[in-house]
Amino acid sequence: MQIFTLPTKKQDLTQLFLLTLPILITQICQSGLGLIDTIMAGRVSALDLSGVAIGAGIWMPMMLLAVGILLSTTPLIGEVIGQKRLDKVAFITQQSLWLALAVGLVGFGVANQLHHFFDVMKVPDNIQSIAKDYLFGISFGFPAVCLYTTLRCYTESLKHPTVVTVISIIGLLLNIPINYAFIHGVPMLNLPALGGAGCGYASAVCLWLNVLMLGGYLALSKQADFKNQRFFVNFSSPKKQQLLSQLKIGIPIGFSIFFEVSAFSLASLIISPLGEIAVASHQVTLSISSQLFMFPFSISMALTILVSNRFGAKDYPALKQIKVLGVIVATSLALTTMLFTAIFRTQLPSYFSQNPQVIHDASVLLWFALAYQIFDAWQVNFAGILRGLQDTTVPMFITLFCYWGVAIPLGAYLVRYTDTGVQGVWIGLVTALGLASVLLGYRLLYQQKHLKKSWQIG
Repeated sequence: MQIFTLPTKKQDLTQLFLLTLPILITQICQSGLGLIDTIMAGRVSALDLSGVAIGAGIWMPMMLLAVGILLSTTPLIGEVIGQKRLDKVAFITQQSLWLALAVGLVGFGVANQLHHFFDVMKVPDNIQSIAKDYLFGISFGFPAVCLYTTLRCYTESLKHPTVVTVISIIGLLLNIPINYAFIHGVPMLNLPALGGAGCGYASAVCLWLNVLMLGGYLALSKQADFKNQRFFVNFSSPKKQQLLSQLKIGIPIGFSIFFEVSAFSLASLIISPLGEIAVASHQVTLSISSQLFMFPFSISMALTILVSNRFGAKDYPALKQIKVLGVIVATSLALTTMLFTAIFRTQLPSYFSQNPQVIHDASVLLWFALAYQIFDAWQVNFAGILRGLQDTTVPMFITLFCYWGVAIPLGAYLVRYTDTGVQGVWIGLVTALGLASVLLGYRLLYQQKHLKKSWQIG
């Protein structure tokens, strides 16, 4: 049996922090693209905000499904790094880029058909037109999202997340003037004013700029890790076996994220018959809670990298230690964000809308957002650890049951057949998150016992 030197808890916490902080900033910047869309569309009108909310509600699950499939790049690279087979890193990245191109092109076509769901969900006609134009514009960014995800996984798996962070900050800053140009028009360039729908075109432009910046940096960087694992040198053709291996891990990841995010996004469609104020207040609440979610989600992504390294090395004590430390850190941060939400719940909505009714309703909904944050922190980190162990299929079925079997039908029933209004959707979401945290926690304990036995740990 191989003997390992267990890192100290301080060393693990330091490594976790050094990975989590830049990943957190990156996530905030990427989600900030949608946040800026919400704020700038809300400044135009509640109608434009509602249109963007519906469009984003359809776009986000599909986009994150694609991103989730490609996130399998991280545990695969992490595993070979743990096995000290660094010669495999470039090959895995190349195959992931082929997959990203294929997924991106399919996603572009699908995104342009998603507006057909509007009639099914009874979205008002005046909101439909804005949402459809928003979807058309942002669909051009679908291939860029996919290519960027692979390059990001490659960069972060080599433990250089700051590179992605800097580029994400630049992309976020560029999004503001580009958004303004598409929303209000630039007569000098014959660019018409597109209103809230212009946010979609602006986001697509920014997504492609991010790909060009990250790809350019990786091509020119003299960092030893990048020089020794140049993914663009001797670029391999698509290999069926490797692509199937990535899809086997990635498809369940993608659908797990899709099931969860779609439950939140479809809430906008479930609420839409209640009117634009209801949709706008829900979107404001969702935007705030999504920013707070970036804290546990970033820890989860860092844990996937660290766990995958130890999984590849079959270092059980180190794997167990980082798992426990990660969950403790995520829980502590969740309690902090819950306190923050409770203190500032009446002030936060005013940054997203000037409508007094929207602000009031959103401040009430933030009580529900506060309630689920601890469950959200647990379930996303349990899922992140399981991804590092390449266990993705069972978690996919757990999320399917919790979000589509519980959250969506429960929320729809409460909204349509009781007097709970918008709050009914949030009751369904809180219930689903609590259930997911319990079931994923049990799955992680099972996997821990299985690995201990299979690796013959006494």
